[in-house]
Amino acid sequence: MEDHRTLLCRLLDGVEEELRRLALWSDERPPPQALRSTLPFCVDTLAFTQWLQWILLPQLRQLLALDAPLPGACAIAPMAEHTFRDLPLDTARLQRLLLAIDRVITTHRAQVH
Repeated sequence: MEDHRTLLCRLLDGVEEELRRLALWSDERPPPQALRSTLPFCVDTLAFTQWLQWILLPQLRQLLALDAPLPGACAIAPMAEHTFRDLPLDTARLQRLLLAIDRVITTHRAQVH
């Protein structure tokens, strides 16, 4: 059986792959001040897909690389559902991947305590 860190790594790769497939991936990095927002999902400075690419993926990958503790809980899927609701793209797979990330992080945390 796959451990939670390996599974999480695969899910993060899947999110990146799906963002690229949907042409929601950007080669242009946002300005540094946009990445320093203190609001959830950087809603005041970034699009949700930018937040996924430039904040979530790098931070979780860094925690995995350092074998550092993961967040205690994760609730990305509701924001994804809200954000992608009106997009003229099939984001179902991307939303499933984000829900799976939520579950892996939250379930693992529940098992630790």
